[in-house]
Amino acid sequence: MLQICSYREITQENLHKTHTFLGVSSTRKLQTLHPSSNSTFIQRFHVKPHKFPNRVYLGFNSKLQIRPQTDYSPTKSTNNLINGVSSNKYNKKNKKRYGGILPSILKSLNTEEDVEKTLNLYYGTLNPKEQTVILKEQRNWERVVRVFEWMKSQPDYSPNVIHYNVVLRALGRARKWDGLRRCWIEMAEKGVLPTNNTYGMLVDVYGKAGLVKEALLWVKHMKVRGMFPDEVTMNTVVRVLKDGGEFDRADRFYKDWCVGKVELGDLELDSESGLGSGQEPISLTRFLLTELFRTGGRDRDRTKSMDRSDTENPVQKPRLTATYNTLIDLYGKAGRLKDAAGVFAEMLQSGVPMDTVTFNTMIFTCGSHGNLSEAESLLSKMEERGISPDTKTYNIFLSLYADIGNIDEALCCYRKIREVGLFPDDVTYRAVLHILCERRMVCEVENVIKEMERSGFCIDKQSVPIVVKMYVDEGLTERAKSLFEKCHKNGGLSSKTYAAVIDAFAQKGLWAEAEYVFGCEREKDIVEYNVMIKAYGIAKLYDKAFSLFKGMKSQGIWPDECTYNSLIQMFSGGDLVDEATDLLTEMREAGFKPSCLTFSSIIASYVRLTRLSDAVSVYHDMVKSGVKPNEVVFGSLINGFAETGELEEALQYFQLMQESGLSVNQVVLTSLIKAYSKAGIIEGARTIYNKMKELPTGPDVVASNSILNLYADLGMVSEAKSIFDYLQENHQADAVSFATMMYVYKNMGMLDEAIHVANEMKDSGLLTDCPSFNKAMACYATSGNLTKCGEMLHEMIVTQKLSPTMGTFKVLFTVLKKGGIPVEAVEQLEFAYQESKPYAKQSIVTAVFSVVGLHTYALDFFQTFIKFEMGLDVFVYNVAIYVYGGLGRIDDALKMFMRMQDEGMEADVVTYIYLVGCYAKAGMLEGVKRVYSKLKFGEIDRNESLFKAIIEAYKFLNRHDLAELVNQEMNLVSDSEALPSSEEEEDEVDETAVSLSV
Repeated sequence: MLQICSYREITQENLHKTHTFLGVSSTRKLQTLHPSSNSTFIQRFHVKPHKFPNRVYLGFNSKLQIRPQTDYSPTKSTNNLINGVSSNKYNKKNKKRYGGILPSILKSLNTEEDVEKTLNLYYGTLNPKEQTVILKEQRNWERVVRVFEWMKSQPDYSPNVIHYNVVLRALGRARKWDGLRRCWIEMAEKGVLPTNNTYGMLVDVYGKAGLVKEALLWVKHMKVRGMFPDEVTMNTVVRVLKDGGEFDRADRFYKDWCVGKVELGDLELDSESGLGSGQEPISLTRFLLTELFRTGGRDRDRTKSMDRSDTENPVQKPRLTATYNTLIDLYGKAGRLKDAAGVFAEMLQSGVPMDTVTFNTMIFTCGSHGNLSEAESLLSKMEERGISPDTKTYNIFLSLYADIGNIDEALCCYRKIREVGLFPDDVTYRAVLHILCERRMVCEVENVIKEMERSGFCIDKQSVPIVVKMYVDEGLTERAKSLFEKCHKNGGLSSKTYAAVIDAFAQKGLWAEAEYVFGCEREKDIVEYNVMIKAYGIAKLYDKAFSLFKGMKSQGIWPDECTYNSLIQMFSGGDLVDEATDLLTEMREAGFKPSCLTFSSIIASYVRLTRLSDAVSVYHDMVKSGVKPNEVVFGSLINGFAETGELEEALQYFQLMQESGLSVNQVVLTSLIKAYSKAGIIEGARTIYNKMKELPTGPDVVASNSILNLYADLGMVSEAKSIFDYLQENHQADAVSFATMMYVYKNMGMLDEAIHVANEMKDSGLLTDCPSFNKAMACYATSGNLTKCGEMLHEMIVTQKLSPTMGTFKVLFTVLKKGGIPVEAVEQLEFAYQESKPYAKQSIVTAVFSVVGLHTYALDFFQTFIKFEMGLDVFVYNVAIYVYGGLGRIDDALKMFMRMQDEGMEADVVTYIYLVGCYAKAGMLEGVKRVYSKLKFGEIDRNESLFKAIIEAYKFLNRHDLAELVNQEMNLVSDSEALPSSEEEEDEVDETAVSLSV
């Protein structure tokens, strides 16, 4: 015989679902730690049982006695009550087998859209029990309502509270509150009185919808009608309060129930604004409050019974396993571990059967509070009592091990699931994917995905962005796109998932891929637009961001506060401050209030552009709008005025900042030091610096460098050295500190000290940028240590691959002059550099390496960075001849000269100076004579440097007689006409090119 489905049967599923996997149902961050040693999961789970023959030590100052298995074995009915819903798709709740005509009716209803037509075939043949089954088995709320309407239309239909319960449950689960309200009113009109099951079900559906206070109003309504909650209803109320985070109220309700009371005095019935969710089309609270004071339809006898129950109900204890499971979970989540252990002990003492959910809940409670060994012991006892772990059990351990960074054990849990004949579920796969993706184990992730697909699972929407991000971080962009396309085609992705995928691409600057995801056909919401705008902003594609913003409204999407704030901050960051200001106006006209960060970004942008009057105007507008400025706003304004040397204005905003009650931070004080420095007021800077020393952390390196720079500019060596020593003692000295101290010593002529600082800087590994290298090379150049200067140049350009700056080249020209290279050659290279001729910079660097004696460096650099082609200037060939000559490779030098002639280039005085040197090294006296002949007879412009080069060549060839003749000739020419002189004053290194910016 068919049984009518009672609410206790209906709520079995609900009761079970409250105990779904506790370790992963809420977001838990998996820590990335080193995996443990080679211990295995199986060893972990079976190493300790002999240590706990009769007890489980829960670490709550109590020892719980667990009776042997023979004392108790869970009944089948209890297991069905809690485990009606399995943890994976392979163990779904078994469908009931119905006899008679029910299978045929249910099959027809499942395939036919015309519900009424199908049911009309069975007019008059369905009893109330069969009607209940048909109602229950409908796949959605709409069909439930249609079936119910058909039933009510039958002449012999008698209203049935069970049927109303089924319909109310379907409407509540679908959150069709209007329909539920109408059904409730109809139920009252037909004289069908609600039962305990009815109220328990209503509390359940409202609680699961997040309407906790409205759910409690149903309990109030129940009390007014004179009904006392039974255990199932009480358990439902406690669960709803627990899931809503109201642990104390849940505990109080349970304890009141145990002594026969239902007290809801803390529920303010006259405060609708405090109770209603404000999100539904009708006021749920108003509807419930109205129902509370309805007098019609009240069961008078039941009211009397309720009145008696308030005073006469005996003390009672729960008898259902589900109730104890809920209480253990409640106290565990509330952090009341002793109470959780007490409930577990009471469950044992009362003989209430335990089930898988009991142990799962207790295992999670122990493990999540750092008692992992006790959780493992509970698993052993669970198996001893004949209660088999389910997939959720292993999911809990998987999560617990992942949380402590024991990835090997976590993955062993994953493998163990199949080893024991179970199947992973969505929670399992989600947790494993998260673990593997965090560790970027690409192959393992792909193997898990393949296993999922073989088992009929799809990657859940929470895991898609995580896997995509792993691929993107590993540079596997195409695989990331392929995975997304597959998941998109499968459907089911939420707008938040799409937004997260867009963001994963955007964070790596892959705006085109982010744009592709955004463009996929679907209904988009504002979150996706905001993230795509952010993606364009990261890529500095401001036009695209603004275009997308302008096109939103045509797609039915209206910008929100986040949209405006993001765009304004984006444009401000790109110094498109006028566009940002226009958007600020539009945002306010749309009724949105800009955030402090938004105002701050505009002010900072104006400050960077030195539009300080505009920055001040935005500040006053901000204050007028009721947005309180923060430290960043004041810091930007103070720094802006400090940079321009407007000390009075900087001090004005410093005073306003203090009056606002904001803490003065190091950034602001550093800006004030800068302001005093610009004004040349050293005492003010010292006062601020001493004030910073009173801060708990003391002055930071930026502040110390600021005052160090002030002392450097004023030539105060001892004071500067004192600050520098302080920085070194506190391990705060950075590249700026060293560079400034070198500048101080060099300017004061203390070259040995400057070089010592340069060596310290190099040894400390702080030579990492051009300004620092420039300072160090300037010291070596000034002191005449040119080889060291060349080595630093090589480390800077070749090793660290830093591009030389204008300051670098000013140092290099000084090195060339000090190195003895002809002044005409230096002037030729300077002119090429100023005119930005091809290979000018490369030629200068090559010449420096050669002139300081680093000939191998010179040749390697020359061959790597200079490619000979048509149209090269003569200076490039000159440098090539000089390099080959320095290496003694005279044949290559002369080949370069011949190639130059083949290109139709005329040799100049620098060419002949270098050729004379090559001829001398090769012993080619005739070559030297030939050049001298050209000079003597006017084929080459007479030049003092060339005369001297010929004299040195003759001396090198041991022809001092010829050298003397050339010297006499030079003197005669010099007396009769002014020769271009090479004895020009050597320039010192131009410190303005390498001056310090703090």
